[in-house]
Amino acid sequence: MKSNDKLAIHELLNKAAYGYDSRNVDMLVDCFAEGAVMSMSITDGDLIGPFEGQNEIMKLMTGAMEGQMDTRLHNISNIFFEKEADEAATVLSSLTLTAVENGSIRLLTTGIYRDEVVKVGGSWKISKRHLDLELPF
Repeated sequence: MKSNDKLAIHELLNKAAYGYDSRNVDMLVDCFAEGAVMSMSITDGDLIGPFEGQNEIMKLMTGAMEGQMDTRLHNISNIFFEKEADEAATVLSSLTLTAVENGSIRLLTTGIYRDEVVKVGGSWKISKRHLDLELPF
C-alpha cells in the first residue's frame, strides 16, 4: 500500500468523525461504501446491529444526533493498519468522545474502531465498521 493511500485513509476516518460532529450527513454518507455494514458493542455487551447499507447506518447516526443536546467531538487517534493491500485494508483506531454543554467539557467514553476500507472509484470508503465502546454514551 502506498503512503498516499494510507494518508487518504487517515483523512477518511477523520472526515467521518468530523461529518458526525458537524452533523454534515452528506459528508458522513460519502465516507461509507454503498453496501457498508456497521455494528457496535458497549462494555463487552451484546452486539448492536449490524446496520446494513448507507441508509441504515445514517438512520442510526441521525437518530443518535437527534437526542444529543451537547456538542460532541470524536477524537480519532492511534491509527494503524492491521492488514493492507492495494484496494483494501483493515484499520484500527482509538476513539475519545468528549462533549461540551453548559460551558463545561467532559469525557463521555472511549473505544476502538475496527474498520475495513476499500477503494471505490479511486476514493477510499468504509465498507465495514465495528465500534467497541468502554461506556455507554
